[in-house]
Amino acid sequence: MLDIEKVLTDERTCRALTGQNISSIYNLLPMFEEALISFKSNKKDRKRAIGGGQKGKLPTTKGKLVFILIYLKVYPTYDLFGVLTNRSRSKCCESVKQLLPILEQALGKSCVLPKRKIKSLREFYSSFGDLKDIFIDGAERPVQRPKNTKKQRKLYSGKKKSHTRKNIVACDHGRKILFLSPTKSGRRHDKKLLDKSEFIYNISPDTCLWGDTGFKGIQDKHANTLIPHKRSKSNKLTESQKSENKVISSFRVVVEHAIGGIKRYGAARDIYRNKIDNLDDKFHLLSAGLWNFHLLNNTK
Repeated sequence: MLDIEKVLTDERTCRALTGQNISSIYNLLPMFEEALISFKSNKKDRKRAIGGGQKGKLPTTKGKLVFILIYLKVYPTYDLFGVLTNRSRSKCCESVKQLLPILEQALGKSCVLPKRKIKSLREFYSSFGDLKDIFIDGAERPVQRPKNTKKQRKLYSGKKKSHTRKNIVACDHGRKILFLSPTKSGRRHDKKLLDKSEFIYNISPDTCLWGDTGFKGIQDKHANTLIPHKRSKSNKLTESQKSENKVISSFRVVVEHAIGGIKRYGAARDIYRNKIDNLDDKFHLLSAGLWNFHLLNNTK
């Protein structure tokens, strides 16, 4: 059986299994407990008072929080998770499906979840204030190869040479993830995915947008944009252009670090194997929220 107290007394073990340090977990615990009580109170078919009935293998709120964090960080199969927690695989699956929205609500209360949509310039200012720079990039994760030929073509990413699902990630200079687009098939181009999210249309004109060559053309929608010069067979880059590209890349590296922060969690990095539609979108959202929570609690 999983020893929760051992996880929460050894810093190295805690980071390896949950992606958070011990103090961060205890900071998240009150919001998680509040969300858990809210979930239990809103159950329509409740017949007992909250706390009644069998306690199960995860009787404490602390145990439930560590359980779901371990699932997101390690991303084990339910068979393996059942062995690790001394539970059946069906109970593990049931607990994961129940605890994911509770964790999402807890992270929402902590104000660390990235925005999924910005509908107006006014909403941009209310969410981010007078932000000087935003760094964007596409993030892909592999999925199992579908048997259906049509689905194979839809998910195939020519860039990664595999079947993937992708998001557009936007962060600030401190690596905090500000915006995460809905998860779509890997075949879609980064720029088209950004256009469809409508985020590009509601960025402040005073905010500089930093992108890579995959976003070439967004200057037409947001003039204050910096993108590296793109080399072609007929148009080789000059030494001056190469120098400019190096400078832009040195600033843009923060978005790579932010994406790496999301992918610290196996549920957002490893081959997606769950059968529930669009569950990978929730995995990405929670992983981004947990990364932001990590930054919030580890800022010097």
